Amino acid sequence: MKQFDIGIIGATGMVGQRFITLLHDHPWFKIKLLAASPRSAGKKYIEAVGSRWAMSEDIPQSVRDMVLYDATADVEKIAEQVDFVFCAVDMKKDEIKALEERYAKAECPVVSNNSAHRHTPDVPMIIPEINPQHLEIIPAQRERLGTKRGFVAVKSNCSLQSYLPALAVINSKYPIDRAI
Repeated sequence: MKQFDIGIIGATGMVGQRFITLLHDHPWFKIKLLAASPRSAGKKYIEAVGSRWAMSEDIPQSVRDMVLYDATADVEKIAEQVDFVFCAVDMKKDEIKALEERYAKAECPVVSNNSAHRHTPDVPMIIPEINPQHLEIIPAQRERLGTKRGFVAVKSNCSLQSYLPALAVINSKYPIDRAI
């Protein structure tokens, strides 16, 4: 099975750290690069995150010595090296939207953990067990952005993603909207 080369944008923050712990040994993904703010760019990951590492397990060996890219200045360099990025930056919403669209326009698909695009009409918010058909909007987004490969997709907020799959199964057997 082919492994996808991925980048994690916002790698030094809490969500970026969680992405690292979840993906460093994943059979489908290879963490190819990490990016963060300009103040962390050029540093080894272990130096940049330092005592702010918040996960219960140690920083994986595979990323400790990776030199961080600048998430905003190195968009094109990053896009050339990965199949797609996971985005977990901590910025203002308008800045996040602009940054994620820059990655998409650089022909790099973006899977975003941020809420900035959750109300953008042509950006799918995916809960795989519930609405995989929402991916069908991506061609419209690509047309708007002028891309062939790049796009932005977002996940739902943490509360929804944890209980909606279970609720969908219950609803299939005992429909909530059924007349009583």
